[in-house]
Amino acid sequence: MEAALAENSDDMAAHFHEDFRWMGNQGCGTKPDLRAFRDNWQLPLRAAFTEREYRTERFICEDEWASCFGRIEATHSGTFMGIAATGKRVTIPYMDFWQVRDGRIADNWVSVDFAAVLAQLGRDVFDGHGWEHFDDGSRVPPRPEGGVAP
Repeated sequence: MEAALAENSDDMAAHFHEDFRWMGNQGCGTKPDLRAFRDNWQLPLRAAFTEREYRTERFICEDEWASCFGRIEATHSGTFMGIAATGKRVTIPYMDFWQVRDGRIADNWVSVDFAAVLAQLGRDVFDGHGWEHFDDGSRVPPRPEGGVAP
């Protein structure tokens, strides 16, 4: 399925069940069927990012469920979330969780880190308030009132 996406396949029905639905995190949307997936995910992703390479780090399977995490490495070639093409090479981190029925993906729960992609394109969706600043020591993290044992 990932190879088919990377190769711009127009026949994803071979990989997705006729009752397919796709549930994404904020910014990705929810697709109730294969047509919506194609129109509102697959084609917009192709328009925004070309030369896509899917790099899956790990697959995990249990019964009818499979999951993976990894990244897409791609060139920002078209408008993405209001940002005109920059030509930059970006990394798009993702996690997928699939329920497989009859040998095809029926449910696809997905989390794509669009905040990371936007940061690579120069837009900080956290407006400087990301918790990474706690990690690098440039900001002090808040603590609950009343004190907390170290």
